[in-house]
Amino acid sequence: MLVINNKQELSEHLAEWRHQHEHVALVATMGNLHAGHDALVKLAREHAERVVVSVFVNPTQFGESEDFDEYPRTLERDTLRLKKSAVDMIFAPDVETIYPFGLKDATTISVPRLTENFCGASRRGHFDGVTTVVARLFALVQPDVAIFGQKDYQQQLVIRHMTMDLNLPIRVITAETVRDDDGLALSSRNQYLNETQRAVAPVLFESLSSVASELQNGRRDFDELENVAQGKLTTAGFEVEYLSIRRAQDLEIPNRDCDELVVLAAAHLGAARLIDNVVVTI
Repeated sequence: MLVINNKQELSEHLAEWRHQHEHVALVATMGNLHAGHDALVKLAREHAERVVVSVFVNPTQFGESEDFDEYPRTLERDTLRLKKSAVDMIFAPDVETIYPFGLKDATTISVPRLTENFCGASRRGHFDGVTTVVARLFALVQPDVAIFGQKDYQQQLVIRHMTMDLNLPIRVITAETVRDDDGLALSSRNQYLNETQRAVAPVLFESLSSVASELQNGRRDFDELENVAQGKLTTAGFEVEYLSIRRAQDLEIPNRDCDELVVLAAAHLGAARLIDNVVVTI
């Protein structure tokens, strides 16, 4: 397995693979890897002969009060994990490689509308940072396929929109959310939960699943369903940021005839900000 941190070596190895007519899949991460990332790598392997995992803690997607400085940097451990997954390359660039003109003078990619609500409303500038870094990784790696997780539902929609809008020849694939045995979606930020909070955390998925079940049973009183679920989370000790039923394809407000919905939520539990979603086909 190759561990590359500069653009020239990356280009040389990619050129060699291309010469052999091999397809390349990219799994973009910020490191601190877990079983959810393993599933992304496994799916990537199904769609390409070569798998590149990028490990880069992107400063432009963190707000001033967010946990950029505290975010775990665990490259040595991540390398051992990815070696077991038979990844072909880890691309672990420094900030200068990704942002050669510096952060203040960096060209920014921005997706309108899709980024205005939910995580985009509470984390101003976050999605501009995401699309900007993903566009740069796409330009450097030039993958045929890119894999993103469903847990970050709004994010994968935004990346898909950007890719299509810029006519990038990359197939974006969304992988199902990987969960612990009690339903909690795996996330690097779950480590912020103490023992008591960890026992409560599965209530988030339970609440979303309950709403999804009601929708599948024919309920269409969206506001009432949202209010009941939010109340359940608040009672359990969550500070709810949002919980909403939206049209799955674009996060617009659904009408009663919509046949695919997503129930998505973000809620704080102690120091952890948890997000999750359930897609409902009716």
